[in-house]
Amino acid sequence: MSSILKGIAASNGIAIAKAYRLVEPDLSFEKKSVDSVDQEVERFQKALSTSKSELEAIRDKANEDLGADKAAIFDAHLLVLSDPELVTPIEDKIKSDSVNAEYALKETADMFISMFESMDNEYMKERAADIRDVTKRVLSHLLGVQISNPSMISEEVIIIAEDLTPSDTAQLNRQFVKGFTTDIGGRTSHSAIMARSMEIPAVVGAKSVTSEIENGDTIIVDGLNGEVHINPTKEIVEEYEREQARYEDQKAEWAKLINEKTVSSDGHHVELAANIGTPKDLEGVKNNGGEGIGLYRTEFLYMGRNELPSEDEQFEAYKAVLEGLEGKPVVVRTLDIGGDKELPYLNLPKEMNPFLGFRAIRLCLEKQGIFRTQLRALLRASQYGNLKIMFPMISNLDEFREAKSILEEEKEKLVTDGIKVANDIEVGIMVEIPSTAVMADIFAKEVDFFSIGTNDLIQYTMAADRMNERVSYLYQPYNPAILRLVKMVIDAAHKEGKWAGMCGEMAGDEIAVPILLGLGLDEFSMSATSILKARSQILRLSKSEMQKLAEEVLNLQTNEQVIETVKKFTKK
Repeated sequence: MSSILKGIAASNGIAIAKAYRLVEPDLSFEKKSVDSVDQEVERFQKALSTSKSELEAIRDKANEDLGADKAAIFDAHLLVLSDPELVTPIEDKIKSDSVNAEYALKETADMFISMFESMDNEYMKERAADIRDVTKRVLSHLLGVQISNPSMISEEVIIIAEDLTPSDTAQLNRQFVKGFTTDIGGRTSHSAIMARSMEIPAVVGAKSVTSEIENGDTIIVDGLNGEVHINPTKEIVEEYEREQARYEDQKAEWAKLINEKTVSSDGHHVELAANIGTPKDLEGVKNNGGEGIGLYRTEFLYMGRNELPSEDEQFEAYKAVLEGLEGKPVVVRTLDIGGDKELPYLNLPKEMNPFLGFRAIRLCLEKQGIFRTQLRALLRASQYGNLKIMFPMISNLDEFREAKSILEEEKEKLVTDGIKVANDIEVGIMVEIPSTAVMADIFAKEVDFFSIGTNDLIQYTMAADRMNERVSYLYQPYNPAILRLVKMVIDAAHKEGKWAGMCGEMAGDEIAVPILLGLGLDEFSMSATSILKARSQILRLSKSEMQKLAEEVLNLQTNEQVIETVKKFTKK
């Protein structure tokens, strides 16, 4: 039977395909006595063998698609499955206690996991994670339950999940994954941002997709209107196929602007840049006419792996992006981990309020080894293009000064060692904490630029977690309080002869663009797929007219009033 779920339109476009559920399987079981221990050992060995074959296939595919470093994780898992130190005690437990293989496996594995986790040694702690992963796989085969593996998808599908982690999305093959929909999340959750960078339609926060959609159901993800159709009728599918064609025609019109400068109708130029996560995203930036990169999220280099990336590995990634942009500006954000982005191998303590906790620059200033390695890699890469460095989550001037002084120290060391470093690297900050926006006039005397991170600035100003659907109504990008903070930052930058950009999702939002143009924003950085649409919009707008609009909306009272005013004003 067909049905429709409503969610949040997170990434434009329409996808029609079969459902692929990416959900945690139920691996619960009971302890049982067995009559034939030999049969039970044989059942365990069969599950072990199936797991090995599966891991070999996953490793080979990871090697092909993601490179040898990612494939090495699965080599480690295969070693665990072949280790008699783990396998023999499980078989012995089945025989001596006459218990089912599931129980023997879990008891033995848990003993090793707790033993390794208690050791004060990073390598041993990683082994605990490996054991946890492989025993979950073997257990799934014993119970006859399928574990989802996004990297092994080989047909066109729409992913169904409660949420998608950044490492889940990094494994998705865009050749086969045509779209996704999740129970939770908002327009600025990382799954939504990744969907836009992968150029696949997505609807998030649809509440019940995992409970209402089965594997193999036909699904339509309408990323334009925020709807998910489950097993639609033939007529609805045909209607959406026509809508899909219309959207592709619209994209073809925008594509004609790929080599145009972004100039308002009265001759004012602004820069339209892209937000990226990996060097692979460069193709999307070029195909969408990006005039630079306003945010390179370096944390994706650190995710989906078992250890920190080396200095050389980081250097190669930064160099690839700088060379690929051929002299256009590349703003690299230093490591922004914490909040909803965790690195299991750092073993950071769980926090009550991770978004207000030990994250981003706070983590880097305490764990300086990690920070200095990244800064050295960036400085070494700087000679290959137009690098700008920005520090995230700056809340006071002391943090900026300390971070900049560490950067200067590393630069001096490299130069002393005879390593070439660019002389003209601009150093700026992300403005995502209200205290920084309010003090922008003071910061502007010391930073080279500001980049306003509205995703966090909005949640911190409105005291509303952007991942929580129950308070999603408070995620108000056009609230006059937010617009006033944005104006403070832009005005402070211009007073000191500096530039101000925006790398939050608001920069590509069609309601926000006219206001931001009027406020004098210099650089708009967004998902690459939003660039041509925004360029088309700005070409039709007069900056002097938008200045009048900006003055008007700053004095309004509510988010809704701003939306209405912008719509009326831009229809004139």
